[in-house]
Amino acid sequence: MHRPRPALTALTIATAVSTLLLAPGGAVADPVPKPGSPALREGSPLAPDRAASASEAAAERALTEPAPDLSGRGAESDSGSQLGYPRRQILPSEPENPADKSIKLGLTPYHAIAPKLNALQRLGDRVSVEIAGRSAGGHPLYLVTVTAPESAREAARQERMRELIENAPAAAAKDQTVKSSYKTPVFINNNIHGNEWEGTDAALELVEQLAKAKDSATAELLAHNRLYFNITANPDGRIAGTRANANGFDLNRDFITASQPEARAIRQIAIDKQPAVMLDLHGYVNGTLIEPTTPPHGENYEYDLFLKHTYANALGMEAAVNGLGYTPAKDGVEPAQIPFRDQAEGWDDWPPIFTPQYMPFHGAVAAHTIEFPMAVNNDEYDELPVGELRRRAGINVDIAGAAMRATLAYTEAHRTALIADQIEVFRRGAAGAAQVPVSEETVPGVPGIGPEDVYTTDFPRAYVIPAGGRAQRSATAAARLVDHLLANDVSVERATRAFRLAGRSYAKGSYVVDMHQSKRGLANVILADGRDISDKVSTMYDISGWSLGRLWGATVETVRGPGDLSAVPARTVHAAANTGYVAPSGDLRLRLDDPREIAALNSLLADGIPVRQADDGSGVIVPSSARTKAAALAETYGVAFDATKTDGGAVLHRTRVAAAVTAGELFALREMNFDVVPVSTAILNAGFDWAKADVLFVSAGLDRDQLNPSARAGLDAFLAAGGGFVGRGATGAALNADAGLLAVKPVTGNGDANGVVRVVNTAGGTVTAGAPDHSFVYSPMWFTDLGSGVRVEQLYAAEDPLVSGHWRALDDGSGGPAAAAGQASVVSGDADGTRVVLFGTEPLFRAHPKGLFAQVGRALLMPR
Repeated sequence: MHRPRPALTALTIATAVSTLLLAPGGAVADPVPKPGSPALREGSPLAPDRAASASEAAAERALTEPAPDLSGRGAESDSGSQLGYPRRQILPSEPENPADKSIKLGLTPYHAIAPKLNALQRLGDRVSVEIAGRSAGGHPLYLVTVTAPESAREAARQERMRELIENAPAAAAKDQTVKSSYKTPVFINNNIHGNEWEGTDAALELVEQLAKAKDSATAELLAHNRLYFNITANPDGRIAGTRANANGFDLNRDFITASQPEARAIRQIAIDKQPAVMLDLHGYVNGTLIEPTTPPHGENYEYDLFLKHTYANALGMEAAVNGLGYTPAKDGVEPAQIPFRDQAEGWDDWPPIFTPQYMPFHGAVAAHTIEFPMAVNNDEYDELPVGELRRRAGINVDIAGAAMRATLAYTEAHRTALIADQIEVFRRGAAGAAQVPVSEETVPGVPGIGPEDVYTTDFPRAYVIPAGGRAQRSATAAARLVDHLLANDVSVERATRAFRLAGRSYAKGSYVVDMHQSKRGLANVILADGRDISDKVSTMYDISGWSLGRLWGATVETVRGPGDLSAVPARTVHAAANTGYVAPSGDLRLRLDDPREIAALNSLLADGIPVRQADDGSGVIVPSSARTKAAALAETYGVAFDATKTDGGAVLHRTRVAAAVTAGELFALREMNFDVVPVSTAILNAGFDWAKADVLFVSAGLDRDQLNPSARAGLDAFLAAGGGFVGRGATGAALNADAGLLAVKPVTGNGDANGVVRVVNTAGGTVTAGAPDHSFVYSPMWFTDLGSGVRVEQLYAAEDPLVSGHWRALDDGSGGPAAAAGQASVVSGDADGTRVVLFGTEPLFRAHPKGLFAQVGRALLMPR
């Protein structure tokens, strides 16, 4: 366990940072700026005190003034494909919205951002704006670049150096041009949680200061660096005052899945800009929380390089934040804290789902969450006077700005070391080099490093995603996984003929992920099982297991040992091969092992096509008359409609689902093309027409005991009439018991437990037939004391069900994986004509475990 480290004085901070910036190979990094140096000179935007923003009148004047003469800069590239800087893009105005929640706080409402950015572009030749994507609610995401002007030729040269760093890191490490003239990319991400507003305003202020500053320090900063600001990563939440986006997703949990457009936009920024340094601005923790984190640390990072810069930059941000002069007695602001130094556990960087834990895989060697201190959301937003809210918001803007300015000062002072270490991250990956465990010798100057901080992994030589027949569970799932790897900038090859590797034979068309590549850490994060870390710490901040290799439905094989990949006949691919297929004649069989197959089926049913269940339980039978529609669906979803002579049974009808579920589950249901209407206790109490539903799916937000008599009677009548019921977790099990449906005893495990688990699917199960032999749990549940007619669809593995994650027994010894071993995880049955399925696993969690979705799809599709 970490023990809190002693506070450091300004002198020891400077000494520690200087020690930290000794590169691993012994080269001395750029010096730390001293007080009074150009990087910190008063009047520079990097100085602690921030200048007042320009008035709205000045902004309006700037919009109407002619732009500077930018001929030769950013208009056209030499090759027609690369623009220079600045890049003029006049942003369209958003409709004014007086209900924007930012207004009450005295902050910038979303509709005022575009006019502000248009004005900032006209202040000179340093600011460029582009639309990086759109939110789930359709709002533009504004990416601002601040840098010294670049001709198209120079911008193309910078891009060539960026590509060299990623794709030929050994050569880049020796390239003097890279060392002398590559601009260090810095990425500042703001407002990813919509009701943590102030990073946006601090960013707008800083961009304005950088645009207007005349001092030499700013000129040097922008000559040597490119600064990228995602002004608001969550416009939907900023406007509505919600943590989540319009789809109900916490975007800072979505990076390994990238289900949401905002996460995909940030992912593309990471790939295209390749930041060496990044900040993610949040609230609210008092005092200001500045990462690096407590253990456990992500085992796929080059953590020695990451900790060196992240800790050193944290010290500078801490000094800048505390230097603003806010105090507990006067302002209610506690001194800043650095979890690595000041806490034992509970704020970890283990899962790659957060922005700063995803960015290192694209080369960020300093990445931080910053939590400014003064709460202005939730109850505080509703209950505090406007004046107090605005006082607090102003403090948060100050603190966010101080963190940004300190980071820019650090970047300018250490840019040579930052880029050298980014190159080293990629070099180790490409060479298959061993990770360097952190220690006081490998990361000098970081106090208190102990064995609890050492996390490394054994990278395999390769992963193979087999093609053909029984070797691959699902060609559709395999293609989805390959496309996801490619979208994350992982290099994938496809075999041009059959081959053998490490003693195994693989068919032509199999995919190979060579782990000697620059982004091996990200490849391993996506494909590896992960690790059981239950014995490492007592608590985790969020999920601890996420393997796409186990949970996305494709067969993935790990190749260890030397493995001669040079003998594998393969070529690099940029997209997975098409897996759609329609047999040329006769009736067609569509399997239901993948969510895309469920989506295709629901599309057929929506068109009124008479689809029947296959008598052998292998899927559904589609009449030959629907071949044209099947061909379109095969193209859209990459699914196969095989020839069949299997007789069909019951005719299926489009299932209308009343769903009291989480946002992730609702999204997953719609991804499978179900006709879904959300319900809750409140909606049922207000009056609900059960004629709109065929099946009720409950996992959250519905308590039968809280229903009024009319609503309860309506629910009971729906179930008594044969309406289907699917329940998940404690809420679903409670409604099953309250309604007197299946006779089972639900047992809830440790509520903090989560991860990837081994399961056994029972033969002939209608829900889990053909499902993967792994599942996902969060607050796992199992079922005992099974009554007559209850069928076990799936069980937890009899021994060691937890593969990766964090699942401990409770203090009394109950609730752990040993108690769950061999117990029923999914059950089904008939309760007086009502089809019931209960899940103790979480197969739709945050729309992540794609390979498990079909289990829920099958449960909902059962004919009544």
